[in-house]
Amino acid sequence: MSGAVDLSALKQPPAAPGGAAAAPASGNYSVTEADFEAKVIRRSTQVPVVVALFSQRSAGSVELVRTLERFNAEDRGAWDLAVIEAEANMNIVQALRVQGIPTVIAVAGGQPLADFEGAQPDPQVRQWLDAVIDATAGKLEGDPDAAAAEPEVEDPRFVAAEDKLSEGDFAGAEAAYEAIIAEEPGNEEAKAALRQLRFLTRAQQLDPAVVATADADPANLDAALDAADIEMFEQRPEAAFERLIAVVKRTAGDDRTKARTRLLELFELFDPAEPFVIAARRKLAAALY
Repeated sequence: MSGAVDLSALKQPPAAPGGAAAAPASGNYSVTEADFEAKVIRRSTQVPVVVALFSQRSAGSVELVRTLERFNAEDRGAWDLAVIEAEANMNIVQALRVQGIPTVIAVAGGQPLADFEGAQPDPQVRQWLDAVIDATAGKLEGDPDAAAAEPEVEDPRFVAAEDKLSEGDFAGAEAAYEAIIAEEPGNEEAKAALRQLRFLTRAQQLDPAVVATADADPANLDAALDAADIEMFEQRPEAAFERLIAVVKRTAGDDRTKARTRLLELFELFDPAEPFVIAARRKLAAALY
């Protein structure tokens, strides 16, 4: 193979001679003119495809195909193998400018990347394949089916904490999350879970009537803090934020610090990019300054 190769001629599957498709050459790896576009050109946008053109009459090329099949199984989806019987697929042979059989061509992103001609010892084939894998690493879309097939492995530490929660053992769950953070101070998932848990533990112990108490007595700081928790627990975060911002505006010293600290704790229960959180932070800044 030499010079630029145009594979566009193979993007429209032709009818098989005599109205029948050619017999498969090598099981599931077999590719013909009818499915070349799907199995080689389109597939090569996801993973490199190694095209092996061979002849059943050539013992050397048959052995090379078997070597490629073995390496493909070992590499577990890092690349695809397309085995093409040359005599039955001359349009592919001509499009790829194949001059001898066997010929092996790596296709990536719809274009030929590298090739070699003739039977090769296993170590040389392995080295060539490794070079193809390295050259395309991170440059293709990847195999969506392989990604979906890989099950997500759950962290047993989180599973243990969630089991405690399902059992109603809030103290045990809190201890489990604290242990994760002690091991990994930067574990944001554990920190977020611990914040949520502490809030729920606190809010579930409150009497919803405290909202009316806080409304009737705005100077009652403890009632205001508890009322904000109830509003948050009832999924009314804007109301909770407004209540605490109002407390920050009219207080000073320790009372203001307590209200501001509680408000910041409630902010952390949400994604900081949430519009209502951004708006509340702006109002808090205005109240403080």
